[in-house]
Parts: sequence; C-alpha cells; structure tokens
Amino acid sequence: MATDAVLEFTDDNFEAEVLQSDQPVLVDFWAEWCQPCRMLAPTIDEVAGTYQGKAKVGKVDTDSNREISMKYGISAIPTVILFQKGEVAKKFVGLTSKDQFAAAIDELV
Repeated sequence: MATDAVLEFTDDNFEAEVLQSDQPVLVDFWAEWCQPCRMLAPTIDEVAGTYQGKAKVGKVDTDSNREISMKYGISAIPTVILFQKGEVAKKFVGLTSKDQFAAAIDELV
C-alpha cells in the first residue's frame, strides 16, 4: 500500500497526526477495491518522498475508517485533502497530478 514516507491515518490517530500537526498534511482517502485509487498511489508516494520533512503525506482507508471519512464528506474516491493547522486548505477529487499537489503544498510550506 504505502512506502515508508506515506503514513497510515485512522479514525484513532487522525486528530493527533493530521489536525494537530504543525506541518501541512496531504491525506489520500482511498479503498483497496478502487482502481483510480490504485492509479493515484504512485503519485502519492512521489509527493511523500519529495516533501518528507516539510509536509506529512498519508492515506485513510475509507472502508476501515468510516468515522473520519463521513466527517469530511467523502462521497467519491480518490479524494485528497490538504490540511493546514487542522483546517481543510484544499480538496482534490479524482485523479490529480503530482504538479497540482506540489503547487498546493508549496503555498503552505
């Protein structure tokens, strides 16, 4: 699923890892059965490697973590949300390029 740079966020650790983070956090909401999610995974891995130490990058399995998925209104996957200081800074729905993610993160770091 993820490389060492890509974290796993869950209902249990989301508040501490994402909402209380002092760095921007890019969160990929995905599911194992979702083909577009699988297509997006290498892009998420690349972004994680590029921004290691400057921003957190992680994934939420929407099937296993329904509480957090419902809280952020995830109705289509893949959905990627960029958080800054506990707030939604930007939301991407569907396949998104590394350049789009990078531009959004660059505005915050």
